[in-house]
Amino acid sequence: MIPSDWVAHHREDDRELLGYLRPVDGGFEPVTVFGHPLGEAGDSDDAAAMLDAIGLSYLAERWLLTVPGRDEPIAVQVVEADPDHVRVKSVDHRYEGDAFLTLPVPVSGLQPQH
Repeated sequence: MIPSDWVAHHREDDRELLGYLRPVDGGFEPVTVFGHPLGEAGDSDDAAAMLDAIGLSYLAERWLLTVPGRDEPIAVQVVEADPDHVRVKSVDHRYEGDAFLTLPVPVSGLQPQH
């Protein structure tokens, strides 16, 4: 569940939720709809501008998920995200666990694959 002090940021033209402004040390950090940081903290206008520039493109990226019992994270793609959960699909042919995993928001153990 998204903490109550995070500020939802919506795209202006269609009101689609792009992410949140997370309060940190007198500023705001732009984060995804599932709570992953997208950039450095700054003032609210800068954080909102970063969310506007990135949009929802991060949903199309591959991510790495740390799972219990494995030394290496698995490659996943986000298939659904909302303020309560993120659902990912494993795209890692070496992973023999569940193909789909549902994670509570904010998510820990999920990093962009670079």
